[in-house]
Amino acid sequence: MSEVIVITSGKGGVGKTTTTANLGVGLAMRGKKVALVDTDTGLRNLDLLLGLERRIVYTLVDVVQKRVNYGQALVRHKKYTNLFLLPTSQVADKTAIEPHDMLSIIDAMRSEFDYILVDCPAGIEQGFQTAVIGADKAIVVTMPEIAAVRDADKIIGKLQSEDKPIRLVVNRIRPEMVKDGTMLDMTSIDDILSVECIGQIPDDKKVVDSANRGIPVVEWKDSPAGSAYRDVVGRVLGEDIPFKPFETEGFFARLKHVFGH
Repeated sequence: MSEVIVITSGKGGVGKTTTTANLGVGLAMRGKKVALVDTDTGLRNLDLLLGLERRIVYTLVDVVQKRVNYGQALVRHKKYTNLFLLPTSQVADKTAIEPHDMLSIIDAMRSEFDYILVDCPAGIEQGFQTAVIGADKAIVVTMPEIAAVRDADKIIGKLQSEDKPIRLVVNRIRPEMVKDGTMLDMTSIDDILSVECIGQIPDDKKVVDSANRGIPVVEWKDSPAGSAYRDVVGRVLGEDIPFKPFETEGFFARLKHVFGH
């Protein structure tokens, strides 16, 4: 049976879909059979990040409305034959998929995949409830900015009320800004959220380039963000991987305080 992980955030624009794409590709690179499910109906972007936008025929909404089964809507990745995308509709709205519909689809998919990653829309409305209902655990993505961390705290509270195990990925870290006090450090984030962190992703211009190319940075050997995402993949798989030092020594000293490495 598969492990179902919802990737969510409070605030939009923090890199949730980017994290979903990189984690999915990274797990596929490690030989796992993976399905990525885009539930951000009306605003889908996961297909673009995977370079699959021209291959979509059917969507999650078609599955819910029983025009096709989920297998007919799955899009196989061009490079990794063990990676699939279940895209959502660009024209429907989030009310087109009810939580019970999503639970039924996830339950049907469980026996076929090692991992099912659900890309959740931002916020705490129906789209959130639909995305999380079938998940075994959650990864919350945030940035080291007070508004993003505050919104992540709200999401964590919602997930805790549903008894979901939670892990944290902190995205777009700029060590020089952390050092001069204009960006939150990990001690401050840990004090607010109190959730185990499995990913510290540095701000990396290659992420934008990778999105435009439809090739996630987890595949890029020369990308600091790609290296950090590969470490996230390893931690999801249960490996004990220490956090690598950032270029700014002051930032790493703070990390040692939080994680004891």
